[in-house]
Amino acid sequence: MTETQDLEKKVAIVFGGARGIGAAVAHRLARDGADVALTYVSAPEKAAETVSTIEAEGRQGLAILADSADPEAIRAAVAATVERFGRLDIVVVNAGIFRRGSVEDFPLEDLDLILNVNIRGVFLAIQATAPHLGQGGRIVTIGSNTAVRTSFPGSSVYSMTKAAVAVMVKGIAIDLAPRGITVNNIQPGPTETDMTSAVVEMLKPMIPVGRVGQPREIAGLAAWLASEEAGYMTGASLTIDGGMSL
Repeated sequence: MTETQDLEKKVAIVFGGARGIGAAVAHRLARDGADVALTYVSAPEKAAETVSTIEAEGRQGLAILADSADPEAIRAAVAATVERFGRLDIVVVNAGIFRRGSVEDFPLEDLDLILNVNIRGVFLAIQATAPHLGQGGRIVTIGSNTAVRTSFPGSSVYSMTKAAVAVMVKGIAIDLAPRGITVNNIQPGPTETDMTSAVVEMLKPMIPVGRVGQPREIAGLAAWLASEEAGYMTGASLTIDGGMSL
């Protein structure tokens, strides 16, 4: 079986797939043979570009406006995906936000927002998609290495949400194992995207390999977790951070 056939005839949805890691995952899944729907909330032009990269691989793409803090929007995105492609096999939950602040002055509205997107939104995305997955279904969440190492002052809330996702995945993996569905979590370290471009040079000295990650590297791990070869792995959190957490 060749690399580009591994996910042939599969259908994926990537929540938060317009740019950065999410876009790289969407492109890689398409390269490996899947048709891919993706959600976005604030970058329609980036979403359209990502759909173009999917279609350039000879696959079908679909961009859906959906805020991951909105349960109705999540359910509607899943319904639109199944209506368009007729099935669902792979779910990647990448949507997330970052807010920084110390415990003394962290705004309540920011706390509510980050909890709604980074924890509640992940749970709701899995809850909405799980009924459509069959034997061999794959769920992959994109967490953060901050779940195991909080490196910066002011990152306690963000780290808390990513640790919650890691624990959530363990429980959901047990729930869905009898149906032959695997659930795993990827914990990237600093990764070069448009959102991190201003800080990558500052972060490099903290990483033993001497560089930040590339979105395609995270996407490669996600594609493997989505593949048949990863069928014996579930409930795991895999840290990919150049040794930063060691």
